[in-house]
Amino acid sequence: MVKLTVLYGHPDDPEAFEEYYASTHMPMVPKIPNLLRYEAARVLGTPDGGEPPYYRIFEGYFESMEQMQAGMSTPEGQAPPADLPNFATGGATIFISEIDA
Repeated sequence: MVKLTVLYGHPDDPEAFEEYYASTHMPMVPKIPNLLRYEAARVLGTPDGGEPPYYRIFEGYFESMEQMQAGMSTPEGQAPPADLPNFATGGATIFISEIDA
């Protein structure tokens, strides 16, 4: 199984980010072919109480790298990454990992 992770930097306007994320961006996600499940979370803090390096985290799960690539290459799969510049003013770091267990 592979996981697509998006780490969102702190936005310029958190309220505007949250509104757009919930009403426009996230409704695109369930339309991605081959996506088995996903989780979205807002970062609350760090163990030492410091400022967290990221504002939000998204994790999407796929059966395999091939299934992820096939799903993300469709128009429905391309829509969420193409939408990032519309609201992610703090930037977004995206990576793929293989789940061990």
